[in-house]
Amino acid sequence: MNSKPSLAVVGAGARGLISYAPYFSQHPEEAEIAAVAEPNEARRTAFADQFGLPADRVFASWEQLLEQPRLCDALLISTQDRMHFEPVMAALRKGYHVLLEKPMSNDPAECVEMTDMARQSGLLLTICHVSRYIPFWKRLKALLAEGAIGDVVSIQHNENVGYLHYAHSFVRGNWRNATQSSPMILAKSCHDMDLIRWLIDSDCERVSSFGSLTHFRPENAPEGAADRCTDGCAAEASCPYSAKRFYSLDLETNPYAGLIADPPTLPNRMEAIRKGPYGKCVYRTDNDVVDHQVVNMEFANGATAMFSMCGFTRDTNRIVQIMGTKGEIRGDLLREEIDLFEFNGGKRTVFRTPSEDGGHHGGDAGILRQFLSDLREERFAGSLTSAEASLESHLMAFAAENSRLRQGEVVDLRTFRSALAAAGGF
Repeated sequence: MNSKPSLAVVGAGARGLISYAPYFSQHPEEAEIAAVAEPNEARRTAFADQFGLPADRVFASWEQLLEQPRLCDALLISTQDRMHFEPVMAALRKGYHVLLEKPMSNDPAECVEMTDMARQSGLLLTICHVSRYIPFWKRLKALLAEGAIGDVVSIQHNENVGYLHYAHSFVRGNWRNATQSSPMILAKSCHDMDLIRWLIDSDCERVSSFGSLTHFRPENAPEGAADRCTDGCAAEASCPYSAKRFYSLDLETNPYAGLIADPPTLPNRMEAIRKGPYGKCVYRTDNDVVDHQVVNMEFANGATAMFSMCGFTRDTNRIVQIMGTKGEIRGDLLREEIDLFEFNGGKRTVFRTPSEDGGHHGGDAGILRQFLSDLREERFAGSLTSAEASLESHLMAFAAENSRLRQGEVVDLRTFRSALAAAGGF
């Protein structure tokens, strides 16, 4: 392949413009941006201007782009969760390699079909499980591979979503309603299912899960709460989720404020909270995704894992404890610290894992760097976060949600897969 792969971006929203575009701007020698497809005119225009795209390479939809003769080597698809399957399948049929935003789909059958299509076509379908490319998780995986704590026996993994992040994205934002996007275990925590599966390196056999939407409900609205924060809400001064305060902060203090208006000037943001979903009372939206959830897992090698996601935390962070036959590891992503304790001799070693440049602790840049390298070197199978590698953790997430909806009933993954196959999902 050409030493400088060419890509088109499908969906120049927050992920396309904020997470990935900076890398291409900073490293123009690594890739050529050939086209963009984005229904939002402001975002489409901003992206086209940033990369100097001619009018005939700017499209209002992925359908328009894929009607053209093949324009480049690969597509970066970062549309909303429920808009992945059709453009991915069309792109693979057209001969494009694909870098796909997570989750693959909110339908397990579609996940399987995309994986099969990529395998049969011999094309690269990489999933944006960016956590695997973060120095913290890479170092942790390397320690396990080196046998630093012997065989992994059990993992406790906490995803602290952060109270403001949860309110922005999952109460008011695009992922607030499972019927419009995906359940929380997919939309947010498929990263965590992927990490746990990767670290244990064994097939998951059984899962059970509990969780619910407990707090952000109409009956929990404080006395005097209005439908919108701008409607003279009597509770606004004491509410930690006040849109008037939260979205008026400067963009460095609150990066979420930059996501609610194009361009994100203060007047535009204030207009957005007056009229759009980000100004609604957090207790009076159409949200239905859980605000806390736990998942218990048992793996083929005998290891177990416990995962906890909660929206009521001070920080946005992931904390992990890994217990092995020869030692224990405790890790804190926000502190970028891995604490290794070896039973033999009681030796303790603390590793610092500074993040690389770019979003998600360097994970965004890491996955782009790897994807472009895979294209240049024509490594079209077995990539670190290929669809095949990601499918198993997606099925774990689907099984966990199935269990949660059945009051914590244990789901056997072999039976779950067989039922999918019988329904045509495999």
